[in-house]
Formats: sequence, structure tokens, C-alpha cells
Amino acid sequence: MTSPTDLAAEKYVVLTTTKKNGQTVPTPVWIARLPDGSLGFTTDLGSGKVKRIRNFPDVTLQPSNSRGVITPGSAPVAARASVLTDDAATPVEQAIKAKYGFMVTLIEVAYRLRSLVKRSSGGGRAAIRLELV
Repeated sequence: MTSPTDLAAEKYVVLTTTKKNGQTVPTPVWIARLPDGSLGFTTDLGSGKVKRIRNFPDVTLQPSNSRGVITPGSAPVAARASVLTDDAATPVEQAIKAKYGFMVTLIEVAYRLRSLVKRSSGGGRAAIRLELV
């Protein structure tokens, strides 16, 4: 079995979520290990990932590149996802920032610019906590 440490060492993993119609949706995400040993990533609160996770919290994770191409020889790992907001999201945000550094700052600037242009932030930011099962 792949451990949280193994997955957390990856730069990208594909998160596969499930729609209400049963169709799966693979999405590459950054990933970081949290102080409690679980994994996490950040996203927009209004994203499809958040909606799908709220409906079906059982997901899979698999090492990939930034385009979502699965790492050859890797296997999917089952996890249970939960959506965190406000103060509960802070440990995930800190872990992502510690791992990805300046790239996080660039994403935050782009997010703020987009929210100014659209006059809506899409509901704000969220963090996803992943517990391997």
C-alpha cells in the first residue's frame, strides 16, 4: 500500500472524484502532508471538485504530472475526502505553502485578480483533507 508519506512526496497527484451519474473525473492537484498524517490540497469553494466530494467523499489518488498523466507503474490509492473552510482550512493552506512556496503566492494573486474581474470569488477558498483508507 502506498503511504501518505509516499503520496506527499509527489509534486502532483490525480484526484479522481465521482459525479452523481457515476462518471469519474480525474483532476491533477498539488498535495501536502498535514501535521496529523493525513493529506490535503486547496481549491476554490465553488469548484466542481468540492461539489463532487460533498456528494461522494470516496476518492482515489495516484501520482501524476501537472497535466494529469499518471506515473507509469503507480496504482490508485483509496481515500476519504472532506471539505474544510475558514479556520479548519488553515493547516492545509500552511502545508501547501510550505511545500510549494512562491508558486502558491502566484496562484493567490491570480485568484484575487480573477475575483476582481468577475466581481465574485466563486465562494472563496476551501481545503480538502484526505484520509487514506
